[in-house]
Order: sequence, then C-alpha cells, then structure tokens
Amino acid sequence: MRVISGEYGGRKLKAVPGMKTRPTTDKVKENMFNIVGPYFDGGQSLDLFSGSGGLSIEAVSRGIDHAVLIDRQRAAIATIQDNIAVTKDPDRFTVIKGDAERVLDSLSQANDRFDLVFFDPPYKDQKIMTEMERLIELKLLAPNAVVVCETDMAANLPDDLPNYRLLKRKDYGITQLTIYQLGGE
Repeated sequence: MRVISGEYGGRKLKAVPGMKTRPTTDKVKENMFNIVGPYFDGGQSLDLFSGSGGLSIEAVSRGIDHAVLIDRQRAAIATIQDNIAVTKDPDRFTVIKGDAERVLDSLSQANDRFDLVFFDPPYKDQKIMTEMERLIELKLLAPNAVVVCETDMAANLPDDLPNYRLLKRKDYGITQLTIYQLGGE
C-alpha cells in the first residue's frame, strides 16, 4: 500500500495486522480520487471506518486541509498513527478511537463540517444509508459535500437518495464505489 499522488505521493503505508480490516487497493484508491478530485479544493474530510488511514492520507496529500479519522479497533488506531507519521505532517490529521455513530454526535457538537466523507465499513456491517441520514440530521456536511461509499456488490446502494444526488457508480471486482454529492432533491 502506498500514497498514490500529491504531496505525499509514493510513500509506503502499513496495513492493519490481522483479518478484521480490508484495505482499499491502490487501483481502487487511484480511481476513486480521479473521480472525486475535481470536487474538493481544501476543506475537511471525515473517514468513519478508517482502517489504515490510507484514504484520508491520500485526501490530504491531494489537497484536503485536514482529515478526521475514526476507527474503533486498537490495531487500526496504532496503524493510522504510524501511517500519519510517514507524512511528517501530523497536525493535518485528527484520529479518534471510538464507534462511528457515537463520534458523529460529538463532531456535531463541535460544529465540524466536512467536504469529503468516506464510508468503507466492514462489508458484513453495512449501515451506510443510516449514517448518511445522520450526517444530514447532525448538519455535519458542508455545501456540495461528496460522500464516497466503498462496499461489496451486495450492498446495493440506491441511485435516488433524499438530499443527495448520485455522481458515479463503478465496480472493481467485488468492490463497488458509489459516490454521492449533497444537494439532491
């Protein structure tokens, strides 16, 4: 695993040890950022199931000002910290150990707003639609925010979703990227 492009391009990243975390492949990550790159210039990103932190590090490398990374596994948090150290820019990242649902409430109270959100939960634990609704309810999204969902093919995310519009859906083997933008009908 590596940072594909941008300020930290080429730097190697660690994967979370064990089988509980499934890292995003470099191919999927590169294609994901080719799609969403034009939709952000600065701003703040949120990764609710961060794993190794690779998506957030890639986002900051490509122009996001600050990334908030959440994971509940101790091994993932340690790996994220190691990977952030590779950037030599730790102030651009906030790492939170905890359950994504609970952390959203505290982010809302802090009046955080996110321009780019990553949902890459464990494939067997898909709560993306519920979490996307909560982002709206808690007013955590900046205008025109982009939400990237990485799932397996069985997740079957809808094209039509209140408050969002579908930007793109792309399949990569068993992995599917579904990308929405805030501002749908």
